[in-house]
Amino acid sequence: MATLSPDLAAARRLVVKIGSALLVGPDGLRGDWLRALCDDVADWRRRGADVVLVSSGSIALGRRVLGLPDTALPLEQAQAAAAVGQIRLARAYEEALAPHGVTTAQVLVTLEDTQDRRRYLNSRATMQTLLGLGAVPIVNENDTVATDEIRFGDNDRLAAQIAVTCGADQLLLLSDVDGLYTANPKTDPAAVHLPVIERITPEIESMGGDPVSGLSRGGMKTKLLAARTAVAGGCAMAIAEGSVLHPLRAVAGGARCSWFLPEGDPQAARKRWIAAMKPRGTLAVDAGAAAALATGKSLLPAGVRAVTGEFGRGDPVAITGPLGETLAHGLARYTAAESRAIAGHRTAEIETILGYPGRAVIVHRDDMVV
Repeated sequence: MATLSPDLAAARRLVVKIGSALLVGPDGLRGDWLRALCDDVADWRRRGADVVLVSSGSIALGRRVLGLPDTALPLEQAQAAAAVGQIRLARAYEEALAPHGVTTAQVLVTLEDTQDRRRYLNSRATMQTLLGLGAVPIVNENDTVATDEIRFGDNDRLAAQIAVTCGADQLLLLSDVDGLYTANPKTDPAAVHLPVIERITPEIESMGGDPVSGLSRGGMKTKLLAARTAVAGGCAMAIAEGSVLHPLRAVAGGARCSWFLPEGDPQAARKRWIAAMKPRGTLAVDAGAAAALATGKSLLPAGVRAVTGEFGRGDPVAITGPLGETLAHGLARYTAAESRAIAGHRTAEIETILGYPGRAVIVHRDDMVV
């Protein structure tokens, strides 16, 4: 019995990666294509789905304005092109989504933002807030400041990391290829298209090839690396040819693509990750907080009776009950010193105690394993 592929139309939180070659043609921005894509995004938003766009194109747009060649650029020229192109890219998305009443937000990240736990939590909190407010984040690598040592280098892997960061259940890589083949279909007529990949094996990994487009920095190898990240985070991922108008509708309607099936769901994957961490401190809570945690609530400062250990924001902590029993593990949203200062106090008192407005909870339920 054939394995069924996920249904893009049923996505609850969808991340879409757009390659440079789709967005920017020989004459500049492909406005008709972008407007059709944004029509699709608006459709998915009306269905109740959150949508995040990870868009290439800033360097491709900027290099034309600056008169730079369509060849590999030195880092300094690439950063200059990105600085010029990023403004145009963000404006293009804003203008294409505004007629649908959709608010856009520009989010620029680097590899360091996902490797450092504090930056990761800041990025995650920002993304969750934007999505909660109904905005569509437009994400790109911060090429203007990233050095070679702290770069993703391609938006395929960036999109996978963003999908995991924001808890997406589906990731769609729109590219100039319609999926994964057993060999390069441009050079091997016997190459077979793979519609569903249940597990990324060494054999699957060996099928990666090189980039096709001169504007693109990613090839099939980077897409397979992205797939490994996405599925481990509980996110299904598809590779699809995206040059057609309304590419999301095309994939949802059965257009040829390759789906990589997830390992569980995003929330379960995140919980496993948190549970595997060694706690750097302990938050002892009262009976009321213990009861609240048991019903799936976040941990508020008022319920904390004692703080032990030394930990920073984003570090793993254990949460113990009145009898010293371990109730949960989670990621702290305050340092140990800050937690001690606000323990036992109401959320409204945090700003007065710390001297600045803080977050409402010490450990959020999304960052907790009970």
